[in-house]
Amino acid sequence: MRTLLLLCTAFVATSFAQTPAPSPSVKTTGKFYEMRIYHAFPGKLEDLHNRFRNHTNALFVKHGMEIVGFWGPMDKEKGSEKDLIYVLAYPSREAREASWKAFQADPVWMEARKASEANGKLVEKAESIYMGEVNYFTAGMKAKKKK
Repeated sequence: MRTLLLLCTAFVATSFAQTPAPSPSVKTTGKFYEMRIYHAFPGKLEDLHNRFRNHTNALFVKHGMEIVGFWGPMDKEKGSEKDLIYVLAYPSREAREASWKAFQADPVWMEARKASEANGKLVEKAESIYMGEVNYFTAGMKAKKKK
């Protein structure tokens, strides 16, 4: 019984533990970045590009998301036939949450998504990585400009 009690206590304690803090070199203030990687279903990557080109990008801007850039892998074994990578920036993590909530509820987005998926879903899997700038990047850029 004591072992069961200890296990339950440990489970509860770890369940409510906070996400570990980032490295001390990663800023927790300033712009908040999100890298997203979309893995398209076979044969759907160009349809996904078209949806971004014709609809999604304008809606991102409408909802306060700063588009940093889009990339595609160059090598087949690294996803050139299925992956789309992009980075968005926000003033804060809270701003990110508000922007995505508004974007997903936008009737224009819902219609664009529905129309683009008339012949099947485009994205098999999506990944997000939340990022903060490292504390030495800006200083290094300032030093480079002085030269």
